[in-house]
Amino acid sequence: MIGTAWAADAAHDAGHEGFFADPTFWVAVAFVLFLAVAGRKLWAGLTGGLDRRAEAIAKTLADAARLRADALKAKAEAEQTLAQATSEAEGIVSQAREEVRRMQARAAANLETAVALREQQAKDRIAQAEAAATKDVRDTAVDVALSATRALLREQVGAGKAQALVDEAIAELPRRLH
Repeated sequence: MIGTAWAADAAHDAGHEGFFADPTFWVAVAFVLFLAVAGRKLWAGLTGGLDRRAEAIAKTLADAARLRADALKAKAEAEQTLAQATSEAEGIVSQAREEVRRMQARAAANLETAVALREQQAKDRIAQAEAAATKDVRDTAVDVALSATRALLREQVGAGKAQALVDEAIAELPRRLH
Protein backbone atom coordinates (compact mmCIF):
# COMPACT_ATOMS: atom_id res chain seq x y z
CA MET A 1 0.00 0.00 0.00
CA ILE A 2 2.70 2.46 0.70
CA GLY A 3 4.34 1.39 -2.52
CA THR A 4 1.28 2.24 -4.54
CA ALA A 5 0.85 5.52 -2.70
CA TRP A 6 4.35 6.50 -3.50
CA ALA A 7 3.97 5.49 -7.05
CA ALA A 8 0.76 7.50 -7.33
CA ASP A 9 2.29 10.39 -5.51
CA ALA A 10 5.40 10.20 -7.64
CA ALA A 11 3.34 10.18 -10.80
CA HIS A 12 1.38 13.12 -9.56
CA ASP A 13 4.52 15.00 -8.42
CA ALA A 14 6.46 14.18 -11.52
CA GLY A 15 4.33 16.32 -13.54
CA HIS A 16 4.31 19.35 -11.19
CA GLU A 17 7.43 19.59 -9.11
CA GLY A 18 10.26 18.82 -11.56
CA PHE A 19 13.48 17.05 -11.57
CA PHE A 20 14.83 18.28 -8.20
CA ALA A 21 11.92 16.89 -6.30
CA ASP A 22 12.77 13.37 -7.38
CA PRO A 23 14.43 11.43 -4.50
CA THR A 24 16.37 9.31 -6.97
CA PHE A 25 18.14 12.44 -8.13
CA TRP A 26 19.12 13.34 -4.58
CA VAL A 27 20.27 9.81 -3.88
CA ALA A 28 22.42 10.02 -6.99
CA VAL A 29 23.76 13.43 -5.94
CA ALA A 30 24.49 12.14 -2.43
CA PHE A 31 26.20 9.09 -3.91
CA VAL A 32 28.35 11.25 -6.18
CA LEU A 33 29.24 13.55 -3.26
CA PHE A 34 30.01 10.53 -1.10
CA LEU A 35 32.23 9.13 -3.86
CA ALA A 36 33.94 12.51 -4.24
CA VAL A 37 34.65 12.88 -0.53
CA ALA A 38 35.41 9.21 0.10
CA GLY A 39 37.23 8.94 -3.21
CA ARG A 40 39.42 11.87 -2.31
CA LYS A 41 40.34 10.23 0.99
CA LEU A 42 40.69 6.86 -0.69
CA TRP A 43 42.72 8.39 -3.53
CA ALA A 44 44.98 10.20 -1.01
CA GLY A 45 45.51 6.95 0.89
CA LEU A 46 46.23 5.00 -2.30
CA THR A 47 48.58 7.60 -3.73
CA GLY A 48 50.32 8.02 -0.36
CA GLY A 49 50.79 4.24 -0.10
CA LEU A 50 52.02 4.06 -3.68
CA ASP A 51 54.35 7.01 -3.07
CA ARG A 52 55.77 5.37 0.05
CA ARG A 53 56.16 2.12 -1.89
CA ALA A 54 57.89 3.99 -4.75
CA GLU A 55 60.21 5.72 -2.25
CA ALA A 56 61.02 2.36 -0.62
CA ILE A 57 61.72 0.82 -4.03
CA ALA A 58 63.87 3.81 -5.03
CA LYS A 59 65.77 3.57 -1.73
CA THR A 60 66.24 -0.19 -2.22
CA LEU A 61 67.47 0.41 -5.78
CA ALA A 62 69.87 3.12 -4.55
CA ASP A 63 71.13 0.79 -1.82
CA ALA A 64 71.53 -2.00 -4.37
CA ALA A 65 73.42 0.32 -6.71
CA ARG A 66 75.66 1.47 -3.85
CA LEU A 67 76.26 -2.12 -2.75
CA ARG A 68 77.03 -3.08 -6.36
CA ALA A 69 79.50 -0.21 -6.64
CA ASP A 70 81.07 -1.24 -3.32
CA ALA A 71 81.27 -4.86 -4.49
CA LEU A 72 82.88 -3.83 -7.78
CA LYS A 73 85.35 -1.65 -5.88
CA ALA A 74 86.13 -4.50 -3.46
CA LYS A 75 86.53 -6.88 -6.41
CA ALA A 76 88.94 -4.49 -8.12
CA GLU A 77 90.92 -4.08 -4.89
CA ALA A 78 90.98 -7.86 -4.40
CA GLU A 79 92.19 -8.36 -7.97
CA GLN A 80 94.87 -5.72 -7.46
CA THR A 81 95.93 -7.32 -4.19
CA LEU A 82 95.99 -10.72 -5.86
CA ALA A 83 98.10 -9.35 -8.70
CA GLN A 84 100.53 -7.77 -6.20
CA ALA A 85 100.69 -10.97 -4.17
CA THR A 86 101.29 -12.99 -7.33
CA SER A 87 104.09 -10.71 -8.47
CA GLU A 88 105.64 -10.74 -4.98
CA ALA A 89 105.40 -14.53 -4.87
CA GLU A 90 107.04 -14.78 -8.30
CA GLY A 91 109.79 -12.44 -7.10
CA ILE A 92 110.33 -14.50 -3.97
CA VAL A 93 110.44 -17.72 -5.99
CA SER A 94 112.93 -16.26 -8.46
CA GLN A 95 115.09 -14.98 -5.57
CA ALA A 96 114.93 -18.40 -3.94
CA ARG A 97 115.95 -20.08 -7.19
CA GLU A 98 118.83 -17.65 -7.62
CA GLU A 99 119.90 -18.24 -4.02
CA VAL A 100 119.77 -22.01 -4.60
CA ARG A 101 121.96 -21.60 -7.70
CA ARG A 102 124.44 -19.50 -5.73
CA MET A 103 124.44 -21.97 -2.86
CA GLN A 104 124.99 -24.86 -5.26
CA ALA A 105 127.87 -23.03 -6.95
CA ARG A 106 129.34 -22.12 -3.56
CA ALA A 107 128.94 -25.70 -2.33
CA ALA A 108 130.58 -27.05 -5.50
CA ALA A 109 133.47 -24.60 -5.13
CA ASN A 110 133.81 -25.47 -1.43
CA LEU A 111 133.74 -29.17 -2.26
CA GLU A 112 136.43 -28.73 -4.92
CA THR A 113 138.52 -26.70 -2.49
CA ALA A 114 138.04 -29.28 0.27
CA VAL A 115 138.94 -32.13 -2.09
CA ALA A 116 142.02 -30.26 -3.29
CA LEU A 117 143.00 -29.46 0.29
CA ARG A 118 142.54 -33.08 1.39
CA GLU A 119 144.47 -34.27 -1.63
CA GLN A 120 147.31 -31.86 -0.83
CA GLN A 121 147.25 -32.94 2.82
CA ALA A 122 147.41 -36.56 1.73
CA LYS A 123 150.33 -35.79 -0.60
CA ASP A 124 152.09 -33.90 2.20
CA ARG A 125 151.58 -36.83 4.58
CA ILE A 126 152.83 -39.26 1.96
CA ALA A 127 155.89 -37.05 1.37
CA GLN A 128 156.49 -36.84 5.12
CA ALA A 129 156.06 -40.59 5.44
CA GLU A 130 158.46 -41.14 2.51
CA ALA A 131 160.99 -38.75 4.05
CA ALA A 132 160.63 -40.46 7.43
CA ALA A 133 160.90 -43.90 5.82
CA THR A 134 163.94 -42.81 3.78
CA LYS A 135 165.58 -41.41 6.92
CA ASP A 136 164.76 -44.61 8.81
CA VAL A 137 166.19 -46.70 5.98
CA ARG A 138 169.34 -44.53 5.87
CA ASP A 139 169.71 -44.65 9.63
CA THR A 140 169.23 -48.41 9.58
CA ALA A 141 171.64 -48.74 6.64
CA VAL A 142 174.21 -46.63 8.46
CA ASP A 143 173.78 -48.69 11.62
CA VAL A 144 174.04 -51.93 9.66
CA ALA A 145 177.04 -50.66 7.73
CA LEU A 146 178.74 -49.53 10.91
CA SER A 147 177.99 -52.82 12.61
CA ALA A 148 179.23 -54.77 9.62
CA THR A 149 182.31 -52.59 9.31
CA ARG A 150 183.10 -53.08 12.97
CA ALA A 151 182.58 -56.79 12.73
CA LEU A 152 184.71 -56.98 9.58
CA LEU A 153 187.44 -54.85 11.01
CA ARG A 154 187.57 -56.92 14.17
CA GLU A 155 188.04 -59.99 12.19
CA GLN A 156 190.57 -58.64 9.72
CA VAL A 157 192.43 -56.02 11.61
CA GLY A 158 193.69 -55.97 15.08
CA ALA A 159 192.25 -54.06 17.92
CA GLY A 160 194.58 -51.07 17.62
CA LYS A 161 194.20 -50.52 13.91
CA ALA A 162 190.48 -51.21 14.01
CA GLN A 163 189.79 -48.24 16.20
CA ALA A 164 191.56 -45.88 13.78
CA LEU A 165 189.62 -47.26 10.79
CA VAL A 166 186.27 -46.91 12.62
CA ASP A 167 187.07 -43.34 13.55
CA GLU A 168 188.03 -42.58 9.96
CA ALA A 169 184.82 -44.21 8.60
CA ILE A 170 182.67 -42.32 11.08
CA ALA A 171 184.34 -39.05 10.06
CA GLU A 172 183.70 -39.74 6.35
CA LEU A 173 180.16 -40.99 6.84
CA PRO A 174 178.35 -37.62 6.82
CA ARG A 175 180.16 -36.57 3.63
CA ARG A 176 179.23 -39.81 1.82
CA LEU A 177 175.57 -39.84 2.85
CA HIS A 178 174.84 -36.43 1.52
